[in-house]
Amino acid sequence: MTTLIERQPESAEPMPESGPRWEWIGLGALLVGTAVAYIWGLGASGWANSFYSAAIQAGSVSWKAFFFGSSDAANSITVDKPPMSLWLMSLSVRMFGLSSWAMLIPQALLGVGSVALLWATIRRQFGSAAGLLAGLTLAVTPVAALMFRFNNPDALLVLLMISAVWASMRAVEDGRTRWLVLTGIFVGFGFLTKQLQVMLVIPPIALLYLFAGPPKLGRRFLQLFAALGAAIVSAGWWLLIVELWPASSRPWIGGSQNNSILELTLGYNGLGRLSGNETGSVTPGGANAGPGIGGAGGSRWGETGITRMFDASQGGQIAWLIPSALIILVVGIVLRGKVDRTDPKRAALAVWGLWLLVTGLTFSFMAGIFHSYYTVALAPPIAALIGAGSVLAWRHRERYWVRIAMAVATLAAVAMAWVLLNRSAEFQPWLRWTILGVGILGAVLVLIPAMTRGKLAVASILAVMFAGLAGPTSYTADTLATPHTGSIVSAGPSTGGMGGFGGARGTGGMRDGGGPGQAPEAAATPGAAAVPGGASDGRGTTDGRGGGSTGGGAGGLLQGSSPTEAITSLLGEDADSYTWVAAAVGSNTAAGYQLATEDPVMAIGGFNGSDPSPTLAEFQQYVADGEIHYFIAGGSGMGGSNTGTASEIAEWVAANYTPTTVDSVTVYDLSN
Repeated sequence: MTTLIERQPESAEPMPESGPRWEWIGLGALLVGTAVAYIWGLGASGWANSFYSAAIQAGSVSWKAFFFGSSDAANSITVDKPPMSLWLMSLSVRMFGLSSWAMLIPQALLGVGSVALLWATIRRQFGSAAGLLAGLTLAVTPVAALMFRFNNPDALLVLLMISAVWASMRAVEDGRTRWLVLTGIFVGFGFLTKQLQVMLVIPPIALLYLFAGPPKLGRRFLQLFAALGAAIVSAGWWLLIVELWPASSRPWIGGSQNNSILELTLGYNGLGRLSGNETGSVTPGGANAGPGIGGAGGSRWGETGITRMFDASQGGQIAWLIPSALIILVVGIVLRGKVDRTDPKRAALAVWGLWLLVTGLTFSFMAGIFHSYYTVALAPPIAALIGAGSVLAWRHRERYWVRIAMAVATLAAVAMAWVLLNRSAEFQPWLRWTILGVGILGAVLVLIPAMTRGKLAVASILAVMFAGLAGPTSYTADTLATPHTGSIVSAGPSTGGMGGFGGARGTGGMRDGGGPGQAPEAAATPGAAAVPGGASDGRGTTDGRGGGSTGGGAGGLLQGSSPTEAITSLLGEDADSYTWVAAAVGSNTAAGYQLATEDPVMAIGGFNGSDPSPTLAEFQQYVADGEIHYFIAGGSGMGGSNTGTASEIAEWVAANYTPTTVDSVTVYDLSN
């Protein structure tokens, strides 16, 4: 094993494309194992995030809905993100039919692709063993395993961010502009996946190339401008079409208050995420929610501060190896301290380290909407640093200070595992003690020169790897074995943490920051239920109903509706005669009915129920034209206003139509 790690010489030349037989066997085992783990039982999560599932279903039957990312095939409103991640899943559903498996298989394959690309990126500079260790670390990161089996946009975003770093590192090697242009294209596609979150990787890449790019400084600036231009073009074509398309013939831009994709980009999904001032959010009007809600410096989305990535909401998702990664980053930079400016190894360590720091600090202090699964964006740099830095340090283990640093990094991983596993004390209680014992042994062994040479070194390597990877692997195994549904999900067992709307466990429902299990106020919509599942763990059930919903219920802000056979049959009556078989307040409420019937259901007010779409006058016209058959009461939105359009519509319906109760759900027939 030590021979395998040391095969890559300390030159600046990249690894050859061909490698030893053992490397390809190891890579095959890694990728096949990742594929099996991510694909096995993939359909158990049902519709996963119903909000996106409805848009995927719509895009699979309507090319217009496909292009815009509409929530329904009749194009009433879009989801609150650009549609690139939906395109992949919609195409899969077009090919294989509507099912959980057909929807999620592209996500699992994106996970395998991310592991493979990270391996290839690290391998070029640090050798086969480093690439394999980086890929393995990414594959067993709990939040990565969660997102690569879920239908949120984060899976594609991760692959595109890795791709951008891969292309920029190729530019550092040969200085060719084409690699920077390709970097910009990947960033642009990332924007079409999750808007401004992809921008977190731009400062690391720009600083990397400005410092380490081979050409002269002036040319490096010009090349970065070319990359910027490529990013603008690769994202801007879609934005331009949407912005110029007549509003009367396209869906409302979900998440915006003025039907503008630019407003959505810069507001709700942009600067509002940093400041907390997100118009239309569930907590409109600012970040600080007041005493007892998030605490000092906190918000309804959890406590902000330098330790945020280590708290009960985020820790088990991503924090296992953050301290160790930072330690070996410093070791690696010091070891490459006297090399040429363009040294690719130092450049690689720097770009991954900057990615980790920039993204980690942004997540730690952003006051707006934040959920624990966002931390999947930290998984690639952590895995890259663990793979590259560990192998680089091992090759210099003859230096006593390096051995000390490796021992400290090992003990840091042990300490994190102890803390995180202790938060879920009933989950594999023997494991934290085993990691403690084996990890301390591994730290001692790397300090002994004789134990880092020859065959004896195998024991040291295995002990250190166990100390670092056993904890996250156990959480990942639990994640793979457990269905997850709802809008907010988290990996691993329940930790009992708080964190406001961010949730302790990733909830199908949601918990108000005022206290454990305290449900927020119901939406100001007649018949709207309080958000279900205040203490739900968000794992859900195999039928896709989730931990937060009530059987047959209308769903809620964060959990899709669960229509019974009777309601599904009712909505299906004479469905072809209507543009929308029903309308309901909130996208998640509408989603379950749409997925059950596979017919358009209008989501009044979008995700939060607070978007002014449609207006009361527009809704009345739709009804007069015979385009909407039923109105389903009981939807949940959090616009926080008694005068919103959703409330106006619900009040008008209640005042003018006769309610009928079907399996505890109130339905109004708008055709009578």
